[in-house]
Amino acid sequence: MPIRPDAARQFHALHRGPEILKLANAWDAGSARLIESLGATAIATTSAGFAWGLGYPDGDAVPLSELVHAIRLIARAITVPLTVDMESGFGRDAAEVAEAVAQVADAGAIGMNIEDGSNPPDLLAAKISAAREAGQRLGIDLFINARVDVYLRQLVPPAERVAESLRRAKIYRDAGASGIFVPAIVAADEIKTVAAGIDRPLNVLAWPGLPSAAELAALGVRRLSAGAGLSKVAYGRAAAAASAFLAEGNSAALSEGALDSGTLNGLFKK
Repeated sequence: MPIRPDAARQFHALHRGPEILKLANAWDAGSARLIESLGATAIATTSAGFAWGLGYPDGDAVPLSELVHAIRLIARAITVPLTVDMESGFGRDAAEVAEAVAQVADAGAIGMNIEDGSNPPDLLAAKISAAREAGQRLGIDLFINARVDVYLRQLVPPAERVAESLRRAKIYRDAGASGIFVPAIVAADEIKTVAAGIDRPLNVLAWPGLPSAAELAALGVRRLSAGAGLSKVAYGRAAAAASAFLAEGNSAALSEGALDSGTLNGLFKK
């Protein structure tokens, strides 16, 4: 898959557009193409949905080779920019992460999420710097989205979460992050404070209690991700239909809400 610097520039620009960038995260090539057909201006993957679709649990369990193969399939199926959730970066240190990032970019991605988890912030900073250098060697301005897990993992007491998120965001910004992702933050005042203090586009995750997209935009948020939400819905509906079919041989359960074969076939190319 040819490296696409133009797609990278387009993806950066989407974070500066008049509307908040909404990413309905895909979990395979088919879901990516379906989401694109519904008007998505970019495709992001969900690491959890990705892992489940490949038969692995979420959490750094998918082998890099399988991730790269799946990215190639997605990149072939879509025309809009593709950004990939790389979890903790597919490497124990900065050098390994740089190699993984190069493979992911070569497969067709122009951006990626890399998370800090419960590790010291300096580790993610080193990974971000290495990823930035890997992109430069490939001639592409990768959109490196640094995930701050202070809220998601409850790393500090509630009263300290804003300050700690801002502290980490500065470290990641200085290391070369293009954006900052703070999943599980929901309070409007806290979102506004973080957005104003990071000097990078703020990404939040669809979460119970989160304000609407319009409200988020007014608070300074530039990017809203569905995360694993759509893949969970897909598995939930598949489980319900399969249960009804297995229990009763209920054919109606297999057509309720289903897309027809012609519509699905029309989405794809040989």
